[in-house]
Amino acid sequence: MSPWTSKAAALLATLALAACQVEGGFGTSRSVPVLDGALNVGVPAGYCVDRGASREGNGAAVVIMGRCSSEATVPPAVVTVSVGRAGSAGVTAAGGAAMAAWFTSAEGRKALSRDGRASDVRVHQAISSGDALLLHVTDRKVGTYWRAITDKKGRLITLSATGTPRVPLDPAAGRRVIDQLLAALSRANAG
Repeated sequence: MSPWTSKAAALLATLALAACQVEGGFGTSRSVPVLDGALNVGVPAGYCVDRGASREGNGAAVVIMGRCSSEATVPPAVVTVSVGRAGSAGVTAAGGAAMAAWFTSAEGRKALSRDGRASDVRVHQAISSGDALLLHVTDRKVGTYWRAITDKKGRLITLSATGTPRVPLDPAAGRRVIDQLLAALSRANAG
């Protein structure tokens, strides 16, 4: 498991205790610049960035979001956007079918696992959607969730939408959150 994945997992656990509600986030901003403006992370309506949980360093970033308030009409979810270092998007050059084959392999499932064990992960679906690969995954540690892998400005970007043990995220709702997040990411980096 990469250091960023480990940090993101720890941050997700912290956010789970907050019941997926972000107080004092970035408010209603629809995009947040990261890595000195190298990329903008799009923020779907109803979600806010948690500044305290998000991190940047060594040329990469992890942005964590949750619902802006308990009155928000969007589903409660822990939304994570991981932005890789410059040039990291080269791994997407193989295309969706090759990436899907890798993520469904033992090595790929190990990379997806929060505990680093391939046996803890089941990939239910691996489908292409626009310029992203979408994965419907069950991780014994996290539950069932959606993840997307894409690239922008030469950087590998992974996005996920998960629930918490107390408040699971319905798979259909998780897919909608991922679709909204991908659209927000594209809008934030257009032009």
